[in-house]
Amino acid sequence: MTEFNRMTLVAAAEVISAFNAHSDMEILEVEWGIAGRYATGSKSARVAGLAKIAIEEPLEVLTETGQQSLARALIERAAKAPQSVKKLDCWKRFVAGLRFDGFEVVESKTEIEAEYPWGTPEIETEVQVVRMLPSDVPELDFREAESEVEELLDRHGFTVAKGHLKRAISAFSRGEWSSANGELRNFYEDYLNEISDRLGYSGPQNSKAKRDYLGDGVTPPFLLSDYNEWNASNQKPQFVQGLMNRMHPHGGHPGLSEEEDATFRLQTSLITARLFLRRFDRRSA
Repeated sequence: MTEFNRMTLVAAAEVISAFNAHSDMEILEVEWGIAGRYATGSKSARVAGLAKIAIEEPLEVLTETGQQSLARALIERAAKAPQSVKKLDCWKRFVAGLRFDGFEVVESKTEIEAEYPWGTPEIETEVQVVRMLPSDVPELDFREAESEVEELLDRHGFTVAKGHLKRAISAFSRGEWSSANGELRNFYEDYLNEISDRLGYSGPQNSKAKRDYLGDGVTPPFLLSDYNEWNASNQKPQFVQGLMNRMHPHGGHPGLSEEEDATFRLQTSLITARLFLRRFDRRSA
């Protein structure tokens, strides 16, 4: 498996096709040693063939930055797309996929002094695909987190929560940040409600009451006050309620901040869900 998911690689191929003619893509295929490997009668056929090889084969290709996997070469070529392409849906899917994989596109500008005193300095822009988080920190692979969370949801029959998660990830992949955020809130609330019900809650159908039950109504407590996950006093730090509040902010956050916020919510939701679903799984064994 490559370090990039299928959606990211397909979107990368689509981005490349958006700013390259057939002849340019043919040159690229020859350069990467994959010419003649798939149908090339249309842009969509080229996109499908290029992405399929990058996903399925550990092929190494030579690029201007040295030898690297075809998948990485595809990603880095797509990252250099012109501004006109960055308004397209394929670019949104590309960026969303990268963020889910733990990467982002970073641009750095360097001023190049003019050759002559009367000349105008030039601005050189360098585009890089960089990791958002260290690669060697355990438990930060969000694709792995998604896979384990879905497995645990299936194991315990949390079908409604799983539905919210799938819709959140689908919306995120389309760049629909508000929809993704709403589904993540529902996902977070629903699996905690389900855990509460499975551990014996029988009070009113109130999510806050169910979270309180997980902290104080069940023995031993499911939410741990020693870790500030829950506290009987609302004046004390509480991670679970604090995250719920964070998932329900007021006001809009247009532009890049909205994209970054949606990424934060997705990543935090997956890691948190894995922690609590693992805990419930051990308790149910």
